Amino acid sequence: MSLDQLLHQYNPWWEDGSVSAKLIERPKILSKIYPLLGSPDIVLLTGLRRVGKTTMMKSLIHYLINEDKIDPKHCLYVSMDDYQLAPLSLQEIIDQYRKLFKITYKQQIYVFFDEITYLKDFQIQLKNIYDKGSVKCCASSSSSSVLKDDSAALTGRKRIIEIDPLDFNEYLLFKDVSISGSDKQLLESYFVDYMQTGGMPEYVLRGDREYLVGLIDDIIMKDIVAFYGLKNPGVAREFFILLMERAGKQISINKMANILKISPDTAKRYLAMFEETYLIHLVSKAGKTNETLLSPKKVYATDIGMRNIIVGFRDKGAIFENIVFNKIKSLQPKYVTFDGQEIDFLVKDMLIEVKYGRELEGKQLAAFEKIPEKKKLVVNGFSGLQKLDQVVATTGKA
Repeated sequence: MSLDQLLHQYNPWWEDGSVSAKLIERPKILSKIYPLLGSPDIVLLTGLRRVGKTTMMKSLIHYLINEDKIDPKHCLYVSMDDYQLAPLSLQEIIDQYRKLFKITYKQQIYVFFDEITYLKDFQIQLKNIYDKGSVKCCASSSSSSVLKDDSAALTGRKRIIEIDPLDFNEYLLFKDVSISGSDKQLLESYFVDYMQTGGMPEYVLRGDREYLVGLIDDIIMKDIVAFYGLKNPGVAREFFILLMERAGKQISINKMANILKISPDTAKRYLAMFEETYLIHLVSKAGKTNETLLSPKKVYATDIGMRNIIVGFRDKGAIFENIVFNKIKSLQPKYVTFDGQEIDFLVKDMLIEVKYGRELEGKQLAAFEKIPEKKKLVVNGFSGLQKLDQVVATTGKA
């Protein structure tokens, strides 16, 4: 297949201006990105594989064509994990694209490069495109390595947007559920469904367990084993199982290393790989720098549906705590220990303890009351989560 034919396959809107009839948009995230389309900055979309980055790009193209009235032929999308594109640089792709439609170098174009980290030296290549002007560039990556720019090539030239799995409101949108005021009590029932399903868009739509199992294996094999050149895929899979079993808890590198019969240094490297691939997030202990560095971290699943596929739909308290973490993740929470008791989160100047179906009591309650933070919140169940939404809105946007 020629490059021209391949580009036409990737960009069906060149023919009729229609992006996709099945596109389900996510207004909460898109509202953050739309204003960036008018700036020269490179927009970098990051997040877990199949979390919706490609759909987000298609939504942006739909917006440009239908709202900003951009010529459909001035919008280019390609996926850089396509082996046919492997020998080409970004500039070569753009040059051939401009030649295809006789677009001059003074005419503005919008280019979307999916899975940009498959390309060597992509930072330098994006910088060169940026510096030439007349190109608005959006790129995506399923690895946080896109955030590491050792050459500083993109400093001052990029805006990073992390795409998370669907939150509860987006879950309802994808399930086409609309609750009227008189039926608000049904929300909690749907929320329990959400606790089990999680927020991977395709899984929410299809409900196919095998899809999610296959996706987990795909991420581990492509984004970890292949990307980092690991020789033992089985250890990587077992490591992920251990992480999911410990979601919401402190993790011990030494214990995990002993279980898997690997060195602690190898276990640390695995942990970093899973974090870079967005399968997990880590939370440090609040305190002085030395204490933070030396204390064990807590681990949370990026998607609770993946956690449930691995360990089953049990321990709703841990699942609910994970949901709360995902909601406040952008506020950089830390966990707290006091008088031998652990409190789930400290966000700026607010202490947050998460419960599901039980009360804060005993020694933990005493510790919670003694900690000198002025603002304190116990998030208990679905009603507590709704209160948290109000707190997040005033504390900072998550």
